[in-house]
Amino acid sequence: MESALSIAVISDTHDTVPQSLITSIESADEIWHLGDICERESLNRLRVLPPDFLSVQGNCDPHGQSPQLLVLERMGVRFLLQHKLPNSSEPSVDAVLFGHLHYPVKRKTTHGYELNPGAVLGPRNGSQSSFAWLSISKGGDWNWRLETI
Repeated sequence: MESALSIAVISDTHDTVPQSLITSIESADEIWHLGDICERESLNRLRVLPPDFLSVQGNCDPHGQSPQLLVLERMGVRFLLQHKLPNSSEPSVDAVLFGHLHYPVKRKTTHGYELNPGAVLGPRNGSQSSFAWLSISKGGDWNWRLETI
């Protein structure tokens, strides 16, 4: 029997992985990074944490460090992970998760949601350093909640 999933969604760490972030996310079932990890040492610091770790390529990451995008399905809910803002809505997923802007976004589109957890390093537009919790319950109910660092 599947139980609820707790996924930590982070972006734009730019070689900054504060201990407070690690302490917050190490209890997650999975960690999804939406790009701009930068150096491989920072990537490795996140990969060694107990939760499963997935990442997509950011514009500041070494070429080929991560895939350009990922389509993931968890408990019947489909997510597209990419670094930059989507050019158009993706009808085959429930939500597009992206980084790059350095501020949080949660908006409903005609096809689902566009979600950005903000940035760990260099928040913009009056935001604070943040990441998000994505909780998915059995049956496909899900919730997106920001947490400041």
